[in-house]
Amino acid sequence: MKRKWWHDKIAYQIYPKSFMDTNGDGIGDLKGVISKLDYLKELGIDIIWLSPIYQSPFVDQGYDISDYYSIGKEFGTMEDFDELLAETKKRGMYVLMDLVVNHCSDQHEWFKKALADPYGEYAGYFHFVKGKEGKVPNNWRSYFGGSVWEPVPGTDLFYLHLFAKEQPDLNWENPKLREEIYRMINWWLEKGIAGFRIDAIINIKKEPDFASLSPDGPDGLAACTRRLKKMEGLGEYFEDIKRHTFAKYDAMTVAEVFNMKEDELADFIGDDGHFSTMFDFSAHTLMQGEEGWYRSRKPSIKEWRDTIFASQQRIQGVGFAANIIENHDEPRGVSRFLPEYAKNEAGKKMLATTSLLLYGLPFLYQGQEIGMTNCRREDIAEYDDISTKDQYQEALMAGCTEEKAMEACMENSRDNARTPMQWNAGPGAGFTDGTPWLALNPNYTKINVEEQERRSDSVLSYYKALIALKKNPEYKETLTYGRFVPDFEERDTIFAFHRISDENGQDIFVAANYGKERQTLPLSGGRAKVLLSNMGREEERMEEIRRTGCLTLDSCEAVVLL
Repeated sequence: MKRKWWHDKIAYQIYPKSFMDTNGDGIGDLKGVISKLDYLKELGIDIIWLSPIYQSPFVDQGYDISDYYSIGKEFGTMEDFDELLAETKKRGMYVLMDLVVNHCSDQHEWFKKALADPYGEYAGYFHFVKGKEGKVPNNWRSYFGGSVWEPVPGTDLFYLHLFAKEQPDLNWENPKLREEIYRMINWWLEKGIAGFRIDAIINIKKEPDFASLSPDGPDGLAACTRRLKKMEGLGEYFEDIKRHTFAKYDAMTVAEVFNMKEDELADFIGDDGHFSTMFDFSAHTLMQGEEGWYRSRKPSIKEWRDTIFASQQRIQGVGFAANIIENHDEPRGVSRFLPEYAKNEAGKKMLATTSLLLYGLPFLYQGQEIGMTNCRREDIAEYDDISTKDQYQEALMAGCTEEKAMEACMENSRDNARTPMQWNAGPGAGFTDGTPWLALNPNYTKINVEEQERRSDSVLSYYKALIALKKNPEYKETLTYGRFVPDFEERDTIFAFHRISDENGQDIFVAANYGKERQTLPLSGGRAKVLLSNMGREEERMEEIRRTGCLTLDSCEAVVLL
């Protein structure tokens, strides 16, 4: 595998709207991000990914972009962004922007011109399709529920939107549109950003006939993903983008990909792949229900672990994955993946250990480093997220009680990860002096940065130690490029693996006990050192290994051995 500049880095996703507010309007801003760069540097972060900060009506939290060249006024100015770039470079850090080019906002100049002339040049930037006998062209269901089609006023045409109706899909078949997008991408790269996280990119190719499918829900519609994941020829689009933009700047690209075909992994993230890397969503996909959140799954520890192991072994011979516990579209990982008895600081540290030391690039999400959790809401009106409101209605349509529908939202809502960052126990959690745009998680008085910075045994302190271990020159080669080899797979609640370097022969062993009962693991070969213990038992465990040749793990205990 070709070695790249970003392979040995630690990345951190910032959801700017909820990160840090400096002007008291309740919305996070770029000056807030700048004010916390030293915090991120001390944590050990090298790369920050900013969720969209472009001009937007915020129907879908900035993923509906009305001007790709402007900073949303909520976040500040282009001068603020330039300052952010300069300050990150001073600290040896890199910035990734969010690239959203499957769709734009219905307030974008292109779409306004398309509506003004539905048969003109700009209509060709979108999918304007004639209806069938006055009805929509097909029965596809959008990601956010309802038909993917919306009428074009004054015509018998409909426009396609795989997401909200305010997010019309762009027509990638149009070469003029592609030129516009490439010009925009290069403009940002010329400014000095390091690359992009690429949103919903698997959706950009559409079939020309838009054939209907057999219904798969009580609404009589069919999930659009059923057709999209069968699309052929996507690679030609991706290579065209890469050739005209990313490759010119050695840019890092992280793709959001859900529907990739099994045999296309090397095409996507191999040495000469379309993208630098892509997020590993295998664990998240395992949790999802085919028919909506109300049917989401709760797999066993073994099934969850085996899914991650399989993904690691599939990817490591091909490329580098981007590993996540959570992001802005998912519930909090500690609430989702940890059993009830493990939802404590030891469990949070254990989850961090078994995630950050996997093969691939770790992506932390803001608040993950202090163990932020899901936030319970009592009424659907308390949610902001468009997807949550749709899933609530879908659950009711499927016959769920209001109580069950709310429970599904509390477990799966994207708002769980979007509550403001918990900096301290004061008013506004240190996030804002005003009223937060989204209500705080009430547990901010107990879970916050300020409290954890005072304790050497906190989740935050452990994340710092874990990242420092991964970057330690003595172990960096192994923990970056070492092969992933699973171990103790016959033990259903043990999450154990080796990272073995073919370069220097080093073998680092990671073991964690996700079960309730104590477990003893016989160790083969001599183990020279306990590098890290999530319970501060380095000396105790080392002495035990010397004496017995075995490693004992209490419930929620994780140990890293050399």
